[in-house]
Amino acid sequence: MEGFIHSTESFGTVDGPGIRFVIFFQGCPMRCLYCHNPDTWKIGTGTKRTVESLLAEYDSVKEFMKNGGITCTGGEPLVQIDFVTELFEKAKEKGIHTCLDSSGITFTPDSTEKFERLCKCTDLVMLDIKHIDREEHKKLTGHYNDNILAFAKYLDSIGKPVWIRHVVVPGITFDEKELTELGLFLKTLHNVEKLEVLPYHSMGKVKYDNLGMDYVLKDTPQLTKAEAKEAERIIRAAME
Repeated sequence: MEGFIHSTESFGTVDGPGIRFVIFFQGCPMRCLYCHNPDTWKIGTGTKRTVESLLAEYDSVKEFMKNGGITCTGGEPLVQIDFVTELFEKAKEKGIHTCLDSSGITFTPDSTEKFERLCKCTDLVMLDIKHIDREEHKKLTGHYNDNILAFAKYLDSIGKPVWIRHVVVPGITFDEKELTELGLFLKTLHNVEKLEVLPYHSMGKVKYDNLGMDYVLKDTPQLTKAEAKEAERIIRAAME
């Protein structure tokens, strides 16, 4: 089987536990205003790679993957769920830890067969919750968050370990009501092992300039470390 891959990284330190081999998948249905990889959006493009070639590349650097494994990110890897599943199944045969970094946007509660197979060979899911409010989520990403929250509940129902990621953006998600509602939602889940509050930054603007694209948040200030700590405090307070 072949998949469309944007790129790979052989020394990932922020993509799951340990040092990891990170595979960036090509294609994403969402259009997050702060996305720093707009070059991964287009579906059906990128470099065609086989599962075997990716595992061979992992094997070439596995001595450096201390307490790590393979992370599939994007783009949105679930756009190519069959390929990710085959990759993870063969990775597990080799004893490799597998991590899925996803928004869960393609999940639908009435069609879980493929997700059941994928989750059986997935050790950890890093779930990106962009905005807890349904309407605001659509403004931010172009899609409602129904599938994402349903995916979170599904992962909870099967006891799949999850790390939650939430980007805090001034004027968008740096809002006490939003952060509190997120915390209250996370309180209902029993499988959350870690919460990562990610401060908004504008480093991706260069890519937009190079691609001739307008960066909508160009006038939005970056979140300070103090603001990020306050955002995390609000979320955790609601989770208690």
